[in-house]
Amino acid sequence: MKRNVSLCGWVCLLALFLSGPAKASVVIGATRVVYPASERDVSIKLTNNGSSPALVQAWVDAGDPAVLPENSDAPFVLTPPVSRLDPSKGQTLRLMFTGAELPQDKESLFWLNILEVPPVSTSGVETELQLAFRSRIKIFFRPDNLSGAVIDAPKQLRWQVKSVADGWVLEGYNPTPYYITLVKAGVVISEKVFSSENGEMLSPGGKATFSLKGLPGKPSVGTQVDFTVINDFGGGDAHKSKLEQ
Repeated sequence: MKRNVSLCGWVCLLALFLSGPAKASVVIGATRVVYPASERDVSIKLTNNGSSPALVQAWVDAGDPAVLPENSDAPFVLTPPVSRLDPSKGQTLRLMFTGAELPQDKESLFWLNILEVPPVSTSGVETELQLAFRSRIKIFFRPDNLSGAVIDAPKQLRWQVKSVADGWVLEGYNPTPYYITLVKAGVVISEKVFSSENGEMLSPGGKATFSLKGLPGKPSVGTQVDFTVINDFGGGDAHKSKLEQ
């Protein structure tokens, strides 16, 4: 769905490449958004924790971070698309699904973009650098009546250890209709944990691998697997499982 909102332009692209250690003032009140298909809309809270007002633009993309708001074809309407957010004040965004055809047997993934543009400087310093910040978080569109409960999805992950050129990796397979985001995963051998801290997201029916540095050899079937997933509320849930053949 295309929208005639073009505040972003080159500022948006610049913000994409300037997302380093500097800190944005506008904070999103969630680390992810779950959109149940039965809901008319979902609210997202923004707060300006800075000392200056900020101009905020919000839009949704379907996975390409370089797509500008006016070129996005994500099936959502987000209001207000542009707003001024004063210091210590909040703003509620309203996200509405347009009713486009999406798979009904699994979740679909989209991304919420929040672009924060600082006010024009009045310091009179010609060399002063001002940066625009963009935050980007996941939107999970969740159809009704999916197979199984989302809270049980991590327990259904299937695990194997496989050999690669530089050692061993732990491979996770997701047979569920839900996206599952893992913070880390590893195996436990003789009370020693060989784990990877690289986060990965497993799509419905998808796979992901985690490097196991220092693992001396292939573990036996039934070896314990420890992993941590991000739940719907942004918290980390620890789980245990077993290696399969």
